[in-house]
Amino acid sequence: MTKSLVIVESPAKAKTIGKFLGKKYKIKASVGHIIDLPKSKLGIDVDNNFDPRYITIRGKGPILSELKKEAKKADKVYLATDPDREGEAISWHLANALKLDKEENNRIEFNEITKNAITNAIKKPRKIDMDLVDAQQARRTLDRLVGYKISPLLWKKVRKGLSAGRVQSVATKLVVDREREIEKFNPEEYWSIDFLLLKDKFEFESTLKNKIINGKIEKVKISNEKESNDIINEISKSELIIKNIKKGRKKRNPYPSYTTSNLQQDASTRLGFSTKKTMSLAQDLYQGIDIKGEGTVGLITYIRTDSTRISNEAQQASKEYILKNFGKKYLAKSKATKNKKNIQDAHEAIRPTDVQKTPSLIKDSLKKDQYRLYKLIWERFVASQMAPALYDTLTIDISAGNYILRTSGSKIKFDGFMKIYSVKNKDKNINIPDMKVGDKVEIKDILPKQHFTQPPARYSEASLVKTMEELGIGRPATYSPTISTILSRGYVILENKYFKPTELGIIVTDLLIEYFKNIINEEFTADLESKLDKIEEGKIVWKKVIEEFYEDFKTVLKVAEEEIIEIDMDEETDIECEKCGRNMVIKHGRYGKFLACPGYPECKNTKPILNKIDVSCPKCKDGEIIERRSKKGRKFYGCTNYPECDFVSWDKPINKKCPNCNNILVQKNSKKGSYIKCSECDYKLKENENN
Repeated sequence: MTKSLVIVESPAKAKTIGKFLGKKYKIKASVGHIIDLPKSKLGIDVDNNFDPRYITIRGKGPILSELKKEAKKADKVYLATDPDREGEAISWHLANALKLDKEENNRIEFNEITKNAITNAIKKPRKIDMDLVDAQQARRTLDRLVGYKISPLLWKKVRKGLSAGRVQSVATKLVVDREREIEKFNPEEYWSIDFLLLKDKFEFESTLKNKIINGKIEKVKISNEKESNDIINEISKSELIIKNIKKGRKKRNPYPSYTTSNLQQDASTRLGFSTKKTMSLAQDLYQGIDIKGEGTVGLITYIRTDSTRISNEAQQASKEYILKNFGKKYLAKSKATKNKKNIQDAHEAIRPTDVQKTPSLIKDSLKKDQYRLYKLIWERFVASQMAPALYDTLTIDISAGNYILRTSGSKIKFDGFMKIYSVKNKDKNINIPDMKVGDKVEIKDILPKQHFTQPPARYSEASLVKTMEELGIGRPATYSPTISTILSRGYVILENKYFKPTELGIIVTDLLIEYFKNIINEEFTADLESKLDKIEEGKIVWKKVIEEFYEDFKTVLKVAEEEIIEIDMDEETDIECEKCGRNMVIKHGRYGKFLACPGYPECKNTKPILNKIDVSCPKCKDGEIIERRSKKGRKFYGCTNYPECDFVSWDKPINKKCPNCNNILVQKNSKKGSYIKCSECDYKLKENENN
């Protein structure tokens, strides 16, 4: 019996789809791209209208042969790759390799792997969208030209193994620029004054906000302790009277369902996941999980999207769920909007494929982190369809001579969407006695506090993704691989979950900015994304975009090749190589600096550079604790006697022992700051003990 052949990208997806379509269909996976530009050479004919020279990817020959064999036997071939530019390009390459009729409707797409979505897609095949393909070809060609022309220059002038790219180099530049902002930052002193007030024996807090100058209300600015003391003396002599009471109601709307970047950011801040881990888990949930009693089921919609749109069917299903489980007052009409004017809006937001599959219902079928991410996606989606939260607000202004103190806060009136999706309320929870204008209050305590302005924070994974999205750098599919690349190249490291540029990252960035400033910058990268969108819309020709870019690019490339002086990053030390007697040099590797013999390849001796922290090993007693880096660039602490001694700690040990259990204390870093704790028990060092 002849069957229809359906080609998808991944074996996991093939397994899920096969269950829905039945015996009349044979499902095969291409395992991603089968045809692409060659790795070993440029693969772009710059002298012949920038024609790409595609080849079968090494190792993919057997897969392609198998697909050709199955295509010949099939009565119909459907190309069911991912619903985006990359997926469209894979389908186009497959259609050419399998010699399919280009005028035939053989391309199917779906945003979720459910029975309805798959069977409906099979009923509505279309032609391959060449505008989508051309947008992918333009992006691939331009990235290849930038990467394969600039990277060899870095190999020659700096060191081998480096790379440059339209997106990765701009991401590195963001990290370098932020570090320089921090280095240049000069902290400024300022003071705040809080008051503990009394009204009929009831205590409440208030803060100095304004001062009346010549009848005008201006914000108080306190620069030093003397100014603070002068103000305190003046207010202490004044009568404090309630000047104004304002009651109100504040509405807090739910967030829309996740886009790719929002999911990556929230998974980072709420769950502590890297972008790479988030996308890997999301891919599993999208392609299908074996659910007890049901078999393999795709649990979420397509994971690479810029859209917050929700289908009518999904909205209706969520409405029914909310009405049944929470009641009518918790239901609100969805008001999804587009993040960008057109990008990826054929997709929906990331949401559960079936709202009835609650996280608790399928928890036993999921791994721990799969469950945590699914729960986050499910709760965000359901919350997006719920009513806003309502707060009662109260603001009280208190006059104190020429100064005005303010007490403000809010109390939740109706939790709305917050019933299932928690958000932080920045306002203080109010609990204030009845007051009226003209009432007098007393001062119980005055709490002045010194502050210093803070430099901008280093980028976390979440904030870097957010900034890239805001600046239009890259697309949903590029955020995670871009971050992985700049880490693996050694351009940045993660220190306490924040990106810090390495010396190598700074050198390469400065070099690229000096010679390729019109390419390695945020504006160019964002502008190119806009042009790719126009190619996708059929408004401009892709090769014209490449031609305009290359005319200027080849000129600056020639100048750079002639003018850049070779950079010697090796530093000679007075440490002798015990094998040949030469003075060893400091070299820069993927995981930081190390010592190497300059006599390579005759002498291949290398040593790690030991960053000692002046703490003895608590385990073996003979070794010293040194700072190390994991393969992913994360800092940790270990013993110099490794592997004989296997002591390791993610937190920095200090030269103090726990008074409870006598184990070593460590410095723990968190979002709220650092503190000292025991490495084994629950003991924490109080601030006034830290001396």
